[in-house]
Amino acid sequence: MVYINSEQVPERFGLKDDSSNRWSKLLSHIAHLNGSDKDGAYKLIILGRHGQGFHNVGESKYGTRAWDDYWSKLNGDDEITWGPDPELTPLGKEQARTVNAIWKQEIEAGMPLPISLYCSPFTRALDTLRISFGEFLSGSARPMVLENCREVSGVHTCDKRRPRSYIHCAFPEFDIEDGLTEEDEYFKDDVREASEDVVQRARSVLCTIFQDKTPEYVSITAHSGWINAFLIAVGREYYDLPTGGEHPTL
Repeated sequence: MVYINSEQVPERFGLKDDSSNRWSKLLSHIAHLNGSDKDGAYKLIILGRHGQGFHNVGESKYGTRAWDDYWSKLNGDDEITWGPDPELTPLGKEQARTVNAIWKQEIEAGMPLPISLYCSPFTRALDTLRISFGEFLSGSARPMVLENCREVSGVHTCDKRRPRSYIHCAFPEFDIEDGLTEEDEYFKDDVREASEDVVQRARSVLCTIFQDKTPEYVSITAHSGWINAFLIAVGREYYDLPTGGEHPTL
């Protein structure tokens, strides 16, 4: 038995059915929906937030107001470096290992691996996906890095990404979309991205996912701001997902 922090990851990834064939029943149901609705398409999308990063520690240390007004615009203080593109803390890595443990547990119960894996280009998300799926990556499709899965951009140094060449060298098991530029051309030092623009980016990711008719089961590893923009795009309410959390949606 694996101990799972239910506040981070709900038991069975939130599936209420606890029967031994729960996953085959769910996927059969999705296949039935896709077979019976000629005008629509259905996919199970598991949204994963990255584990705790050093920027999360910085915001907790100073409080959200002081963080937004001052500290987020710096690269760090005399104790912590959080920008640009901070890494996972030891706790953040442990949170990703928790997700890996529940994958193992549910795979034993018949849950298949997602057919397609998408990821933000930030180190904290890339590392989270790498640890979360661990040994399963070698037997599944290569994760795809999408610029449009990045966190709300601008002003906060933690939300400026590293170069494409860094991602390619540090995460060779990932594919990178053709449009992702070498340097971060999206980030602006003095302008924070508008909420409606983040929602539009999330919609573009939805279009990418649904252009491929085959995979009915998808994973996206991203950020709290982006995940809530995604939920707005599909008509869901705000959800306060903790670091390292998983939120499935059909």
